[in-house]
Amino acid sequence: MYMRFFTALMIFPEEYKRVRKVNEMNKKAQYTAADADDGGMIVGRNPVIEALKSDKLIDTIFINPEAGGSAALICKMAKERGIPIKHTDERRLTAMCRGAVHQGVIAVGACAEYVSLGDILDIARQKNEDPFIIVCDEIEDPHNLGAIIRTAEAAGAHGVVIPKRRSASLNMTVFKTSAGAASWLPVARVSNLAAALDELKRNGVWIYGTDGSGEDYSKVDLTGAAALVIGSEGGGMGRLVREKCDVVVRLPMAGKITSLNASVAAGIFMYETVRQRALKISEV
Repeated sequence: MYMRFFTALMIFPEEYKRVRKVNEMNKKAQYTAADADDGGMIVGRNPVIEALKSDKLIDTIFINPEAGGSAALICKMAKERGIPIKHTDERRLTAMCRGAVHQGVIAVGACAEYVSLGDILDIARQKNEDPFIIVCDEIEDPHNLGAIIRTAEAAGAHGVVIPKRRSASLNMTVFKTSAGAASWLPVARVSNLAAALDELKRNGVWIYGTDGSGEDYSKVDLTGAAALVIGSEGGGMGRLVREKCDVVVRLPMAGKITSLNASVAAGIFMYETVRQRALKISEV
């Protein structure tokens, strides 16, 4: 028996290598499918459909528009639930799930429920405090968003607002980077950031944008109801968002570098707000 096996290896070495490679790929696919589930991903058409039917927390659906089959049904169900759909190609989907069979569809589960803008304002009212809200204008790096949420929670902010499109979301990376703060600090995800700022204004909240062309942040009164807008890593605040700002503030830059990392800048602005509020209370 053993002689036959070794003879086969000698006669068909290439075939043996091919079979071994297939077996290794199959084994790897099993592990990567499990890893995808652990990372909050739901891979494949039927699993995604069942997740949508069961009202499972889903943050975003990535889909190949050429997938065919039940892909159209998945898009319809996602739109009905207000879940963002991002079109992508097979190569990126395969990379996302590390080789698991995805059938052109991957859903990324949310790690927490999003709240409404009204919920954040209610939290401030219940605490009898002026609203202190951080608005992230297209912060796409999940590490930056996680760091901002961590600082916001530590600084006593009542919540964070992010847009549905072109923004990192409450995924595993954000939760890890926030050191657990994302479990405590409410996050609202809105369809239109400019409209959300209008709603905040109607509730007496002043909008403070952040940009290098603004006023020195230490000379601006941040003690009232305030929403700090942190612009994206590359382009800063969008035009429409900037137009909604009541005041634009800046950090003085003494070196040759003209900007800071978004999460670092956000932390400085937040703690200037904390400092001014504490000073105002001590003077009363």
